[in-house]
Amino acid sequence: MADVPVRGRAVTDLSSDLGELSLPADVATVLKTLVAAGHEAALVGGCVRDLVRGLQPDDWDVATDAPPETVAALFPDTTWTNMFGTVTVRSGPMEVEVTTYRSESGYSDARRPDEVHWATELTDDLGRRDFTINAMAWVADDLDAGRGHLVDPFGGVKDLAAGLLRAVGDPDRRFTEDALRLLRGVRFTTTLGLRLDPATEEAMTRMADAAGRLSGERVRDELLRLLAWDGATAPAFLLMERLGILAVILPELAALRGVEQGKMLGGDALDHSLRAADALPASDPVLRLAGLLHDAGKARTGAGGHFIGHETVGAELAAQRLESLALPRADIERVTHLVRHHMILYSSDWTDAAVRRFIRRVGPGRPMTDLFALRRADPAASAGPEVRDGAAAELEARVAALRSTAVLSVSELAVDGTDLMRELGLDPGPEVGRLLDALLQAALDDPRRNERETLIRLARESHDAAPA
Repeated sequence: MADVPVRGRAVTDLSSDLGELSLPADVATVLKTLVAAGHEAALVGGCVRDLVRGLQPDDWDVATDAPPETVAALFPDTTWTNMFGTVTVRSGPMEVEVTTYRSESGYSDARRPDEVHWATELTDDLGRRDFTINAMAWVADDLDAGRGHLVDPFGGVKDLAAGLLRAVGDPDRRFTEDALRLLRGVRFTTTLGLRLDPATEEAMTRMADAAGRLSGERVRDELLRLLAWDGATAPAFLLMERLGILAVILPELAALRGVEQGKMLGGDALDHSLRAADALPASDPVLRLAGLLHDAGKARTGAGGHFIGHETVGAELAAQRLESLALPRADIERVTHLVRHHMILYSSDWTDAAVRRFIRRVGPGRPMTDLFALRRADPAASAGPEVRDGAAAELEARVAALRSTAVLSVSELAVDGTDLMRELGLDPGPEVGRLLDALLQAALDDPRRNERETLIRLARESHDAAPA
């Protein structure tokens, strides 16, 4: 069979039968329990796709003709995952999702079926799934021996071998049922190294606007899954652009198309942003998201080849978009902070005091590693991965050397407001705050000043010199 790219490698041994499997004991227990109770049980979905591709699945899904109430009664440790017949069974250390065969009808919200009917046939259940490569099942013939056979009514193995992603049945119907399948299709195409079946691609293009009706949480989760992939994600976003999906879910990013900026690697601000995201570690998808959005303000600030203030505008746009995607508040603040401060205009003539003020300005309580990672990704996306920003590297080294001795907040001063009121005879009020700020600036200039007697003396001098 034809090679199918998998995470940068090629798998040539696609199996069309899966005659024998070495199942995890906990998965086999779930199947055996259902069969022993007189029910059908089959492995389905992504785990079968992975097995066909010669990979060990991370997650295991089972389909059965047993109603969910029966499934829950058969296993002592279960959780009802949703109202559509899925029960999570904890068998040993593993969790196995067990879903009752079902057929569906009516999708008025482009997500949930208006009606769900329990089905009696496995093929009926497979027929409601999104893509042929996910509509395969493995049915055990002898669980003790791990023997079974593949059920593939829609040609999933053939499509995998051909490197094709194809919707099950009528593609328009599949995407009408759940618009998230538009984003899942992009992710599968990219991460599995497939190309879209022409009819499926045409339907995705027609249905692109439906992505705008998806909840922010679902779009967020799908984007983070994509950004957590350990390969280049730029092809996925370019595919979204071609299909018309990018302008719907990330219009700020789509608006960068055609914004020229004269980078050595060529392309426009969109191409540059996609390269920046891919230059950051897949182990940190939120950081990759910052790379994706770091130049989001350029579409609104470009004038005469300059983008003055684009980092401020970009931070505002990023905050609005990420709020709509319901990212956790900490993640929104992290991304917007990085976008706002990614323009580091450093020169070697900065004094140590200037470096300490830089640390304070970008946030003493925040990990500086994020900012410098983005700073490294930015020029790499402009001129190539071998390019090193020497100025940023020098600043990073100076920050590391100075941060441990720097006084970066009023709380780190050797005196507090109570000390100032007692020593200077002050009442609570704005003057105390002004003096503390002045003392912090003095300590930033020279950390050796952060000593009680020195600070009291400086505070008294500042107070005496202030206008009456």
